[in-house]
Amino acid sequence: MTNHISLDLVDPDGAVRESAESAGLDRAQFLRRGAAAGGAFVAGGVLFSGIASPARAAIATHNRSVKNDVRIGNYALTLEYLESTFYADALASGVVKDPATLAFAKATAAHEAAHVKALRQLLGRAAVKKPTFDFSGALKDEATFRATAQALEDTGVAAYAGQGPNILQRPVIAAALSIHSVEARHAAWIRFLNGGGAGDAAASAQPAFRSFDVPKAEKQVLKTVKATGFITG
Repeated sequence: MTNHISLDLVDPDGAVRESAESAGLDRAQFLRRGAAAGGAFVAGGVLFSGIASPARAAIATHNRSVKNDVRIGNYALTLEYLESTFYADALASGVVKDPATLAFAKATAAHEAAHVKALRQLLGRAAVKKPTFDFSGALKDEATFRATAQALEDTGVAAYAGQGPNILQRPVIAAALSIHSVEARHAAWIRFLNGGGAGDAAASAQPAFRSFDVPKAEKQVLKTVKATGFITG
C-alpha cells in the first residue's frame, strides 16, 4: 500500500473534492500533504496501539495540523474496527433472531465495514492495525446485543462530533461528516428497535432524544472503550 491519501473511495460523487477546491486546495496538494503527514506518523511509531488506555490520548485540541488529522483518522479507524467487528461477530454468532433487528445488524455491519475500508484507504500506510476483540460477553443474547449496539452507536456519534473542531483540512472534515451522519442514523435506528418508538417510552430512550448532542473528547471515549473490555490486544 502506498503512503498517500486517496479520495476515490470516500468521495465517489466528488463532494470531498469540491470541498477541497473551495478551500483553495487541489487534489495534488491534498495528497502531498497527506503523504507527508503519514510519513511523520509512521516514523513516530504506532501511536494508537494502546488506544484502550486514556493515558495514550494524543489528539491536539488547540493546534490543528495535518499530522493531527492523521491521529484523528486513526482514532476514528480504531472505533470503526471496534464497531465493524462487533456486528460481524454478532451475525456470525446467530444470536440475532428478530427480523427487524437482523435487518439493522446486516445493514450496519456493511456500513461499518465500508467505513473501515474508506479510512484505511484515506490513511494509506499510516493506518493503524486492527486490534483484537472479544465480544463474547455482549453476544450472550439478543437483548444484550441491542443494548451494546446502542451504547456503541451513541459513543461513535459523540466521538466524531468531539473531533470535528480539531480537524484542519476541509476534505477530511467532509469525509468525517459523511460517516458521522450515518453513525447518527444507526444510533436512532437501534434506539427505535430498543423501544424508543413507543408512545410511552421515556424521553431519554427516544431516537432523537435531545435538541443538541453532547460531543465527547478523546479521553472520554477511550475511558468508555477501556471499560467495556472489548479490546484485548
